[in-house]
Amino acid sequence: MADSEDAPAPDGAGRRAQSEIYRAGVSGTTPAVPVDPRALAEAARRRMGREAFAYIAGGAGSERTMAANRAAFERWQVWPRPLRDVAERDLSIDLFGVRRPSPLILAPLGVMEMVHDDGDAMIARAADRAGVPYALSAQASRPMEDVAAAAPHGSRFFQLYWSSSDELNASLLSRAEQAGCEAIVVTVDTHLLGWRTRDLDLASLPFTRGLGIAQYTSDPVFRRLVEHRARVAGPSPSVRITPSAVRAGVSIARKGRPLTGEGLRGSLASPLPRAAVETFLDVFATPSLTWDDLAKAREWTTLPIIVKGIVHPDDAARAVDAGLDGVWVSNHGGRQIDRSVPTVDVLPGIVDRVGGAVPVVFDSGVRSGSDAFVALALGASAVAIGRPYAYGLAVAGEVGVREVLRNIVAELDITLGLSGHTRIAEVGRDALRAV
Repeated sequence: MADSEDAPAPDGAGRRAQSEIYRAGVSGTTPAVPVDPRALAEAARRRMGREAFAYIAGGAGSERTMAANRAAFERWQVWPRPLRDVAERDLSIDLFGVRRPSPLILAPLGVMEMVHDDGDAMIARAADRAGVPYALSAQASRPMEDVAAAAPHGSRFFQLYWSSSDELNASLLSRAEQAGCEAIVVTVDTHLLGWRTRDLDLASLPFTRGLGIAQYTSDPVFRRLVEHRARVAGPSPSVRITPSAVRAGVSIARKGRPLTGEGLRGSLASPLPRAAVETFLDVFATPSLTWDDLAKAREWTTLPIIVKGIVHPDDAARAVDAGLDGVWVSNHGGRQIDRSVPTVDVLPGIVDRVGGAVPVVFDSGVRSGSDAFVALALGASAVAIGRPYAYGLAVAGEVGVREVLRNIVAELDITLGLSGHTRIAEVGRDALRAV
């Protein structure tokens, strides 16, 4: 029997994306980025330089945590449930008092200038178009104010790496409020830099070249710290002059121009750019950070505070007891500890321990809409995407980020419907089968 012309056409993000792709295909146009996550990563590898790809794609040690994150997803299967009316589907969620069109967040990724010169602004605009919050990285390549101006109506959070200067921490959070951020994401699992073998093999850390420190060089407190260091410090240690050292010096000078107010020549002659790099390396990590320190953030901001880097249920409970507003389950995408526990395995226990007291955001290992569905079924309130959008940026700039988001949302929508559900709120653990 033919479908009635009066019957409502199946709609939703999945159908719209399929229609867009297949209709363009009639004219011979294919997607700007590969839809398959593995092909996307490979396409990005071909476009990116060795150091950039190592920094984005690499993990700690032998990268067993990265592999474990992916393997953990393979231990769950989705139950298909046909013959349910799923013609109208709703992916929206409530998060921090805002109704959002999907449960996705763009996780903070630093040093996007390694991928594209204008990467931070491109990501912000793509996120705005998709209605997805973008967590601005503390290690961004553009100041938060510039990114806010690039997407003034976009939803954004701000990630804080807790520095050794409380005055600097307070200044960054004040700026985040003024820049229209809706929440603060305090990342607590990077108080020591992970043993990242790909970067070590290349002897490459972008911050030593002045990359990824724009949030700092644009901050008045950090500038005072730099000026003080330049006054009291002796001459910089001598560096063996090589082509690589010259390139690094030029990069440091160029990235230090906000401090000098000079052109490249003047910045090369100034001690401030080099002092900025050294100051950043000194203040970035805080190995002595404890739960008691986090209480200070309440004095610095009125925004909701999410603690990111939680993988143990006891730590999740501690976050709730400390009055924090959200728990972000993450092992930093496998970049901090080799052999860390995979986040999918610990998510149900953390959700049970939190008991709905605060939202639970999830990341690490998410590559597709079906991955996001699994995390949501296991109790995540929202799911954060990391490497895939950086790969989209590498392959096709802002369009690439938009298509990656479109594809993940579309597959999530289709998985929702094929599993017999119409709303994210309906999805629970009974939608999954443990393998």
